[in-house]
Amino acid sequence: MKSVLRAVLMVMLVITVQVSFAAEDEEERAREYFSNLELINQNGETVRFFEDVLKDKVVVINFVFTNCQGACPLMTHKLSLVRDQFEDKIGNPLQFVSLSIDPERDTPAAMKAFAAEHQADHDGWLWLTGKPENLDNIIKRLGQYAEDIEAHSTMMLAGNVNAAHWVKIQPYEMPPQIAQKIALLLEEG
Repeated sequence: MKSVLRAVLMVMLVITVQVSFAAEDEEERAREYFSNLELINQNGETVRFFEDVLKDKVVVINFVFTNCQGACPLMTHKLSLVRDQFEDKIGNPLQFVSLSIDPERDTPAAMKAFAAEHQADHDGWLWLTGKPENLDNIIKRLGQYAEDIEAHSTMMLAGNVNAAHWVKIQPYEMPPQIAQKIALLLEEG
C-alpha cells in the first residue's frame, strides 16, 4: 500500500512540475512576443510592457494621440463608460491601457491632461508614452501600427493575457457590447 501511495505521489509531483514548466514557458513566450520594453505612464513612472502592464491581467487597449480632435476623444469616452461598469475588478485583474501613437508630442503630462479632460483619469487606467521606437514595436506587435497617425485604426483590443485569448473591439460597438466581451474574458480566470 505504501509503495502504491508513493507512486501516486510521485506521479502527482511530476504532473505538478510539468504544469509549472508549461505555465513558465507560456509566460516567457508571451513576454517575448509582446516585449518587455520600457514605457512611461501618465505619472512619469517607467513601466515594462509585459511585466507591469500585461502580466496576469485582462487588458483593454486603445490607441490615442492627445492632439486628436476626432476619434480619440470619442473612443476614450466610450471606454470610460465601460470602465465604470467594472469598478470592483479594476486593477485586479482588469486594466485599461491607452497607448500613444504620437510619443514625440504625447508627454506624460499631455497624456494625463488628455485623460482628465475626457473623464478618463482613473485608477486602473494606464496612459502610456515613451520612446517612439518602443511604442512602434509594441503597436506593430498588437497589429495596430500606421505610418500616418491621422490614419490610425480606432479598433481596440481586449485580452485575457494568461488565457492567451484576445478579441477585437470595433469602434462602432456600444458600451454594453464591449462590457460583455470584457466580462467573458474576466470569466476565463
